[in-house]
Amino acid sequence: MTSPALRLTHVSRRFNGQGGLTDFSLDVSSGETVAVLGPSGSGKTTLLRLVAGLERPDRGEIWLDGRKVAEPGRNIVPANQRRIGFVFQDLALWPHLTVRRNLEFVADSAGLAKADRATRIIEMLQLCRLEPALVDRYPHQLSGGEQQRAALARALVGSPRLLLLDEPFSSLDPDLRVTLRQELASLRRQLQLTAIYVTHDAGDVEALADRTIAIRKTGSKG
Repeated sequence: MTSPALRLTHVSRRFNGQGGLTDFSLDVSSGETVAVLGPSGSGKTTLLRLVAGLERPDRGEIWLDGRKVAEPGRNIVPANQRRIGFVFQDLALWPHLTVRRNLEFVADSAGLAKADRATRIIEMLQLCRLEPALVDRYPHQLSGGEQQRAALARALVGSPRLLLLDEPFSSLDPDLRVTLRQELASLRRQLQLTAIYVTHDAGDVEALADRTIAIRKTGSKG
């Protein structure tokens, strides 16, 4: 039987006894996109950070492609070795680096051969519809939509096995949100992405998700 791309078994992560995630289990199949819904404070972002290796579980285990990457109190596989792309809610583009250098940093961390990096970066910029003229600009020199595209290109440039998205379009105006949602849906099909998408928007769910789960404030899955 094929292992799921991602498995969380009874995972908990609490912060001073409050917030976070409690006794959460989830399987995500290869090529599947799961939308995660829930109120503020229910642990949605904590879930993504645990999967990415940016937090350690207090309890439970996390598996990627049949390999255990985290167990209670310990990340067995560090974040930079998990091949996970992450689009943060605030995008988290490094402000002191140009778009090109943002992507080069991730490509280098992913072990992409130096000779292949330039081609890969151009491919990702084209896929994410970011104009080549913007590649040497800094994040503050980009529009909101251009920053979103740059953040997505950075998340994809290392050929991740799993893409995590934390409400990436929440700050955009409705028209731009619809456009980028459609582009992401197209990318998802083209690249056969496995993804977890945190959102409050029903339109995002309809356009992007194969399956939806809800997290309550207790951290349970519904």
